[in-house]
Amino acid sequence: MPAEYLERSIEPVLRRAAREFPAVVLTGPRQSGKTTLLRRAFGKTHRYVSLEPPDVRRSANTDPRGFLAAYPPPVILDEVQHAPDLLAFLKEAIDEYRSARGRFLVTGSQNLTLSERVRESLAGRAAVLRLLPMSDREALRVPGMLLPWDPGRPSPSRSRSESASGARVSSRPEGVVARGPRRWHLWADLLRGGYPELVAEPRRDVAMWHSSYVQTYLERDVRGLRQVGDLTQFQGFLRALAARSGQLLNLSDLSRDLGVAVNTAKAWLSVLEATYQIVVLRPYFANIGKRLVKTPKVYFTDVGTLCYLVGLRDPEHAASGPMGGAIFETAVLGEIVKALVHRGEEPLVHFWRTSGGDEVDIVVEAGARLVPVEVKLSSTPRPEMANGIARLRDALGARVTDGYVVHGGDVRLPLAPGVTAIPFREL
Repeated sequence: MPAEYLERSIEPVLRRAAREFPAVVLTGPRQSGKTTLLRRAFGKTHRYVSLEPPDVRRSANTDPRGFLAAYPPPVILDEVQHAPDLLAFLKEAIDEYRSARGRFLVTGSQNLTLSERVRESLAGRAAVLRLLPMSDREALRVPGMLLPWDPGRPSPSRSRSESASGARVSSRPEGVVARGPRRWHLWADLLRGGYPELVAEPRRDVAMWHSSYVQTYLERDVRGLRQVGDLTQFQGFLRALAARSGQLLNLSDLSRDLGVAVNTAKAWLSVLEATYQIVVLRPYFANIGKRLVKTPKVYFTDVGTLCYLVGLRDPEHAASGPMGGAIFETAVLGEIVKALVHRGEEPLVHFWRTSGGDEVDIVVEAGARLVPVEVKLSSTPRPEMANGIARLRDALGARVTDGYVVHGGDVRLPLAPGVTAIPFREL
């Protein structure tokens, strides 16, 4: 029996892009659901061809014009990173009928070459979207749920399904919110991660799946890249980076521990970022000069991948062990980033930290506003958890809007003026 299809937040954005652009390029990490999404949304109107089989790949690379003639639009071209030169010939085909929309839907999982070719060949002709592993809201079947600071998000004092005007809005159903207090249920979900295959098939062996995924990623997406020579050493870098998730990243120390040059570590970091395995969180800068810490932090895009790389297999061990805070912070950041990316927005997300020790874990740029988000592993929110947000507001003034403390419990309550504690499941 095929796995149940779970709706993705990006679907309305994808359909709108196909109505407005001649081509749509959907990128993202391997196994994030790109093929399933496109075939589900456009399978009745577009033919499908995968460039992964060697014979198809060879045809596209040796005779691109003939290949496009054999597969005329409307068409889904899957895994186009195997034939990146094809994009230049897509430009010709698009320009021949420039007013036609949604003729070519293209996917690719390796961003290093693909993004450069898209910029060169399809600038102004294609919408470029990203599909990351599933967010918690997608896994719990409320893909359109708004973030807490979005206009139109219902007040907690109102019905969760009704806004002040009475209009229906996407929110998490009562039965789903009730999962939050079950601490180990939440942590079992974090350990599993957000790749659709694992979410839709809960009986799958999580460790075996992630082991296979990491090996496939190394062999297919990394082996051919000029920045990576020794795969074994690169895998050691991957695991060492996972152990430093959520910390200020000192590449000099990391390089010394692994016995590689700093420039090599920088190149490998760029490979992981470009192939969507990590999110590099950079500090928020304002006019407060040298008091700001300027070193970035690194988080894994999928919290399940992080848990696998650091050797965690048990929810209780993950939650109560030394990596518990980093894992939970990765999950919160991932939820925010995925929610923004899957509605077609560039996630303007940072952290704030001064040399004096004042810190806010996540700062989201929402238009002209800055939304501060603190992450606390504790299930018992306390007023002092809002101190960092208060100091950020003192430093940056009125631009800092209401803030949130996301915690591992199940209560929602005010902690300080303009600061509310919310459970992870309500993010």
